[in-house]
Amino acid sequence: MSRNVRNGRSEAAKVIVVIADLTAVILGLWILFSLLDANRANDLVSWVRAAAGWLAGWSHDLFTMNPAWVRTVLNYGLPAVIYVLIGHFLAARISRV
Repeated sequence: MSRNVRNGRSEAAKVIVVIADLTAVILGLWILFSLLDANRANDLVSWVRAAAGWLAGWSHDLFTMNPAWVRTVLNYGLPAVIYVLIGHFLAARISRV
């Protein structure tokens, strides 16, 4: 296999890993902001909340237990873990081919 093809696959794998990790960071930030009761009127907090809501939309209210902080950690933490696992798995498969 030529060097350019391998290098291109390596770059694609890196992009996938960065995207997966970035989604996990956004979800993790929202968990942190929520647990620390950050000011939701703040622009950064508002943006992270909207992005995390979109990224974790498929798992919204998957867990409905009390207290609320446990629900937040599970409903946003599970998608973060899944995105990282899938992203790193895909990257490994791409770079191995």
